[in-house]
Amino acid sequence: MPSPETATVAVSIVVPVRNEEDNLAPLISEIAAALNGRWAYEIVYVNDGSTDKTGEKLTELKKRYVQLRQIRHAASGGQSAAVRSGVRAARGAIVATLDGDGQNNPAFLPDLIAAVEKGNGRIGLAAGQRVGRKDTGFKKLQSRIANTVRNAILKDGTRDTGCGLKAFPRDVFLAMPYFDGLHRFLPALVRREGYEIAYVDVVDRPRHSGVSNYGFFDRLWIGIMDLGGVWWLIRRKKPTPVASEVK
Repeated sequence: MPSPETATVAVSIVVPVRNEEDNLAPLISEIAAALNGRWAYEIVYVNDGSTDKTGEKLTELKKRYVQLRQIRHAASGGQSAAVRSGVRAARGAIVATLDGDGQNNPAFLPDLIAAVEKGNGRIGLAAGQRVGRKDTGFKKLQSRIANTVRNAILKDGTRDTGCGLKAFPRDVFLAMPYFDGLHRFLPALVRREGYEIAYVDVVDRPRHSGVSNYGFFDRLWIGIMDLGGVWWLIRRKKPTPVASEVK
């Protein structure tokens, strides 16, 4: 298969990771298996300031997978920053994301990507909705509280914004106002821009190895504090005028 530098890339898979050295090889293999023969694609790993051997292992894996690229943060900027760096570096018109710990099954990527394609410009986001979650009871409780509060305030119609499996047009994502925690509010912000959302049920699974790098406060309380800002953005939205140049 030609290198992404010499072939037109239709789809970019963006994977933010921090200290996930043991999860790299199995997940990349699964991503390739899910997409091979379906799209011209690339896999963009964003190494978010890892202090283990994540960087070295990605360099080794690039020899096996010509589609693989590594974007490196000199210091950890968090998941939202890593996703944004990956989307900015992406060459595909459609971007799909998933977490790097192996809990998100790449087998669902084709369904998400196809949902965006079939939307013919109407779909601004295809969002995975987890069923059969393998998290601890405490983590499920955190998510349930955060999702309930968020949906009550933003009325985004989404029961699970925490799933890393998502697909969207690259230009739609880059038009979003950027802030830390953006990835959790994509449904509300995509609706704000006038796009529809497609939902795909996905089956959760345990992480391959290691522990979560994003803790309680990163997932729940900071997200709740961000609600006020997102609510304000939605309230301040005005229709974008249709502009054309006069010759």
